[in-house]
Amino acid sequence: MSDEYGVVQVLECSIGVFAYNEAGNILRLLDALNSQNLKTVAIKEIIVVSSASTDGTDELVRTYGIQNPKVRLITQAKREGKSSAINVFLREAVCPLVVVISGDVIPEDHTIERLVSAFRDPKIGATGGRPVPVNDPKTFMGYAVHLLWRLHHRMALLTPKLGEMIAFRKVMDEIPRESAVDEASIEAIIKAEGLQLRYIGSAIIRNKGPENFSDFVKQRRRIQNGHLWLIRQQHYSVASQDGGTLLRILVSEAAEHPLQIPKLLAVMAMEMYCRILGSIDYYWRKRNPFAWEIARSTKDFKA
Repeated sequence: MSDEYGVVQVLECSIGVFAYNEAGNILRLLDALNSQNLKTVAIKEIIVVSSASTDGTDELVRTYGIQNPKVRLITQAKREGKSSAINVFLREAVCPLVVVISGDVIPEDHTIERLVSAFRDPKIGATGGRPVPVNDPKTFMGYAVHLLWRLHHRMALLTPKLGEMIAFRKVMDEIPRESAVDEASIEAIIKAEGLQLRYIGSAIIRNKGPENFSDFVKQRRRIQNGHLWLIRQQHYSVASQDGGTLLRILVSEAAEHPLQIPKLLAVMAMEMYCRILGSIDYYWRKRNPFAWEIARSTKDFKA
């Protein structure tokens, strides 16, 4: 977008950070956001929504905000799920372009610029970057985490699938608070508005995946449950629920890394197990864990 003199107009955005006991990472995240390499994008405000944190997260953010006035804290007395926290942010955000990010990840220097600058195309309604885990890929669980995000990347190149940190036009007042898959719920709303999704693979977000089987199951089971809820409640299915697309990217992964096929099959067996449990939770137990139990090993983030 340029003015009549050909000068590129700066796109302003509001950033929402969502935290529950993120004292170990929140300052690193705020520093990463404040030190973004920006040219045609400006961060107007950073709103941290802390949901019943008890580990000192709130005090850290308040102190940080004294030296950084664009950072402000909103607290929730109890955990009501990330979707509820996003709705709090949407009510407060002043910009029509917003970015939402969990308190347990770190964006690389150019990520905000790359996500937000895409909105110069008026057809784009939401953008997402590429999550890259910091787990040790030499361990089996580390391999599993890297594999799943690598498959996510392959899938998103075929059909945009957004996750971990996304930017979007604020075309809604709120998202369904019962959603356990907030990014996918936002995708559904954006597409219902006739806008497009764009996956930006060069916008890197560092995250931390589960380090043990129990946390892996806890996380993947919840996601499957959330995707089934999404299909029924918002009539929207993410790309990873399409068996044909999943098979296609698995074949590509196996062809590129043939020596790792045994490990790939083991991880896929784990994923199927989690999907079965998530389906049982949704269809038979009638559970919807939108305020989920934390996978503790994903919080020991060392950037």
